[in-house]
Amino acid sequence: MNNRTTATSVFFNTPAAHTVSSIFTFLALLVTGYQIYKHLRYYTKPSEQKWILRILFMVPIYSTESWLSLMFYDYYVYFDTIRDCYEAFVIYSFLSLCFQYLGGEMYIMESIGGKPIKRSWWACTCCFPKMRYTLRFLKFCKQATLQFCLVKPVVACITIVLKSQDKYADGDWRPDRGYLYVTIIYNISISLALYALYLFYHGVREILKPYSPVLKFVIVKSIVFVPFWQSVGLAIAEEFGLIHKVRSQNGEIQSGVVAMGYQNFVITIEMLFGAIMLCLAFPYKVYMRLRCDEEGRGMPLLKISSKLAETLNPKDIVEDAVHNFIPAYHKYAQQTQVEAEADERLMNGVDKRHRCEVDEGEGEGMDDERTRMLASDSET
Repeated sequence: MNNRTTATSVFFNTPAAHTVSSIFTFLALLVTGYQIYKHLRYYTKPSEQKWILRILFMVPIYSTESWLSLMFYDYYVYFDTIRDCYEAFVIYSFLSLCFQYLGGEMYIMESIGGKPIKRSWWACTCCFPKMRYTLRFLKFCKQATLQFCLVKPVVACITIVLKSQDKYADGDWRPDRGYLYVTIIYNISISLALYALYLFYHGVREILKPYSPVLKFVIVKSIVFVPFWQSVGLAIAEEFGLIHKVRSQNGEIQSGVVAMGYQNFVITIEMLFGAIMLCLAFPYKVYMRLRCDEEGRGMPLLKISSKLAETLNPKDIVEDAVHNFIPAYHKYAQQTQVEAEADERLMNGVDKRHRCEVDEGEGEGMDDERTRMLASDSET
């Protein structure tokens, strides 16, 4: 019995599959687009909403990329590169959002600085006897997530090069092909990033409780991690013949095409549910506690577009990445804290015709005790 078919006869390449994926993609974009618009309209907490918006953009990027890969399946590797790079960005954005929820490094150190790291088999901290929470701990958490932001784009570019040289195909586990090594590197890198994220949560879970971190973490981790293991599972299923391979028009057997075709089809459906879950995890109504002007308006459309451009600008992430790998990290932490507080005061004080007035004022300035705590934890 021949278990190979032509590429045009598989389900994901049929009009029915294209119609279903198009409907789910449109609905996912609609749900997330509305959520993004509302966050921009009530952009009252830039230090937090900037990261939330970047996380929300995961749905449009994932769903659109998967839809394009489904429509032009011969080029799915190039479309998938965009998704792969952005997922690293999302993990770091979530960690940065948690930092902002807690007020930045100085406020975190005020709460947990100097306390011993609790030993736990679940958190794999049993090998950390007598270690305490310091600024080095926070720096490690950021560095471990940032390495994934650096590794993933490099691996994605290498994948494209290997694909062009016919040295890469999803599900091709042969040692003389690139898929095996790309999978190993990816797993090591993302495991380190997720471990750092969990380690950070393990240290601050008590003070993070008001922000429902578990729900947010599970949803973000699921949207990022599930598609990868889904693709690996489908690739293994194809390798064992559970999914039929296909032949191209020139008669060559195309490894991984069917598995990734189904993968992209499933992602277009999953993203609608992901969009709904993200709306529940990051509601915009939290930022509507502020009293709007007489006409009930939030931010005007012109400012919405400018804030959207600011959110999509990766300049702050590049700067953060550079400063997280330099010795004078404690000085950078102090500086970013001052800038964040200044931004909050600016956003709450300008253009009151279209802005919301803060019910209760934000704290101003840096506390001398926090400054001394950071300075005493200087990197060597």
